Amino acid sequence: MLETSARLLRLLSLLQAHREWTGPGLAERLGVTPRTVRRDVDRLRELGYPVNASPGTGGGYQLGVGARLPPLLLDDDEAVAVAVGLRTAAGQGVEGIGETSVRALAKLEQVLPDRLRRRVGALNAFTVPLLPGRRSAAVDPGVLTELATACRDCERLRFEYRDHAGNSTRRTVEPHRLVCTDRRWYLVAWDVDRADWRTFRADRITPSPPHGPRFEPREAPADDLAAYVSRGISTAAYPATAVLRLFVPVDRAREAVGPEDGVLEAEGPDTCLLRTGAHSMDVLVIHVLLMGLEFEVVEPAELTSRITAARDLLANALDRGERGPSATAAGARRSPDGAGRTPGTPNGSSAG
Repeated sequence: MLETSARLLRLLSLLQAHREWTGPGLAERLGVTPRTVRRDVDRLRELGYPVNASPGTGGGYQLGVGARLPPLLLDDDEAVAVAVGLRTAAGQGVEGIGETSVRALAKLEQVLPDRLRRRVGALNAFTVPLLPGRRSAAVDPGVLTELATACRDCERLRFEYRDHAGNSTRRTVEPHRLVCTDRRWYLVAWDVDRADWRTFRADRITPSPPHGPRFEPREAPADDLAAYVSRGISTAAYPATAVLRLFVPVDRAREAVGPEDGVLEAEGPDTCLLRTGAHSMDVLVIHVLLMGLEFEVVEPAELTSRITAARDLLANALDRGERGPSATAAGARRSPDGAGRTPGTPNGSSAG
């Protein structure tokens, strides 16, 4: 009996590891006859595992999708990866995922062997989470599931959408794909009423079922949907835009520039281009400086003049700091026409 149980677990592990197995292939791996494999497959089905079988020379066995979730077999590295992933899932911008992750983690840790529990415990004890500076708006996981299902089934989607100012509009779209960053989820869809592609923040979507009818999928607005969404949320959405040349390799630039900050394009081994935007040129100056990277302005010229003005303002502040508080106060008492100068001298200094 113990031998049969161990063989069943081994068979289940093999079926989970690969999409499809032939009967002779499973028999060889298990060291049994094809007839024994057929009996073991029947036992797995009785336990709730949906094992599909296709007859013929090209047929085989495949673990299918059932009505309920049967137990899963994980090797050591997979179990540790799942445990660590569950612990970090709460910061991924999906509402309610934290509580769900804790429940799943409790079940997993209950059955973890001691050696794996120690590995997971060490990772937790000696890892300090760097929490995000601002909390992003979380999206209901049910909404994400509904959006993903509409994308998969090619069904028209109707929803209420709130823009940045809080105004609501009714939308009817043909959903294409969900795109996620480290903080937010976006839906790329064809807006039926506007006859154009649009990008919607998932946390601002309130679906209005029922959905449908089905539609014929359109060609995507771009080959790289991640870059397409990045352009939309970091550049195209803002009235002030610019192109900068960064004097670092593009991989180094990605460490400081996220998808919501701009779109990067490799230019050479040590330079790259950044296309970005902001609500105004003055805000764009601050945005660029906070990246902390060497750069030059490619366009527009207005950004160069704003940076020059900011440089002069900072230089004046440094000069005042070097002169000290008394000199600054004295300079502040002088009138614009030079009334604070010492008589008989052009620059206010005493004659020697």
